[in-house]
Amino acid sequence: MACIFCDIASGKLPASLVYERDDFLAFLDKKPLFRGHVLLVPRTHVATMTDLPSELAAKIFPVAQAIARAVESAMEAEGSFVAINNRVSQSVPHLHMHIVPRRKGDGLKGFFWPRTKYASGQEMDDVAARIRERI
Repeated sequence: MACIFCDIASGKLPASLVYERDDFLAFLDKKPLFRGHVLLVPRTHVATMTDLPSELAAKIFPVAQAIARAVESAMEAEGSFVAINNRVSQSVPHLHMHIVPRRKGDGLKGFFWPRTKYASGQEMDDVAARIRERI
């Protein structure tokens, strides 16, 4: 199956590149939340963050930090929003980290989904225990 991000990484498709190294590539999103919205991707095809090999996982955050600093500076932003979707809401099934410049009052409201509550402290403890035992 064709992957648009693999095609960008291999040079088959054009993109507005902002970062290019052996392991990662970053380029402007064609449909940005705001100008300066960057997508950081591994050059090799990896579908989700949970599929990312440990050696690349150790390298991606320093790259994301550098890009976030650059985006904030270049776009004169007050901050940034950094996010990864895994399968749900992942428009391209190739791991990509969104790095979006932010300003107070820019209209982006925190997370894009409704919040929920735990029924009790016991339910919260039970959920935490289920996650802990799988780590």
